[in-house]
Amino acid sequence: MSYRQIPICIATLCAVAYGLHAQAAPPVMTQAASHMTTARGRVEIIGATSSGKERHAPIPGTVVWLTPIAPEGAEAPTALPIPSSKLQLVQKNKSFEPHILVVPLGSNVEFPNRDPFFHNVFSLFEGKRFDLGLYEAGTSRMVRFDRPGISYIFCNIHPEMSAVVIALATPLYAISSADGQLSVSGVPYGRYVLHIWSEGLGAENAQPMTRQITIAENASSLGVIRVPEVNGQHMAHKNKYGRDYDDPTPNNSVYNQQH
Repeated sequence: MSYRQIPICIATLCAVAYGLHAQAAPPVMTQAASHMTTARGRVEIIGATSSGKERHAPIPGTVVWLTPIAPEGAEAPTALPIPSSKLQLVQKNKSFEPHILVVPLGSNVEFPNRDPFFHNVFSLFEGKRFDLGLYEAGTSRMVRFDRPGISYIFCNIHPEMSAVVIALATPLYAISSADGQLSVSGVPYGRYVLHIWSEGLGAENAQPMTRQITIAENASSLGVIRVPEVNGQHMAHKNKYGRDYDDPTPNNSVYNQQH
């Protein structure tokens, strides 16, 4: 029920239709439409309604995904195909766009630098580990996310920059909307492991929370998912050498585009 003393509680909801749905990928598993449904849930901050007063802090970015629990002897589900469109995590205005990116396992993700100065993108946590080194404005690097899981992405020059790439082998996922709504469409009836990652957990918690759920005609709720609040403007982390970041030096050449 907890990981590193950070609780995430899931309560049963009645199946209701929410007005805003999070982004979800189309399923690749083949099954009659009459045996499929849309699973919905909601993200809330832990303690948001404590003391009888509702808090209005921003909902942390949260991703959920479902992996089927196959009966003994059953075939594994078809792997999620690699998209033909280009996947990018753009560096612009000292930030990554988008902040959270879900990709099929095995995808190549491009990291273009559209700022007028150098960046050094790296990820040294669980998931895909890499260090792209210094590269200047107008150039790009490519990373293949061939390990499933969560990759925390940072810049070794700008500590305020952070992003998350989650590589999945399942098409059944959703990214929470701004008001915390979750919607996973095209879910075949059956037993699943529900995986939960939220930005409020912090980079030190690389493994998602999990629990088993059943999706059926009269049971399509993911529940209320309560997550920790995000502390600060960006995820606390060390640089790629495991040390605190140096104070910015305006005349340092790595901060400025070479001419």
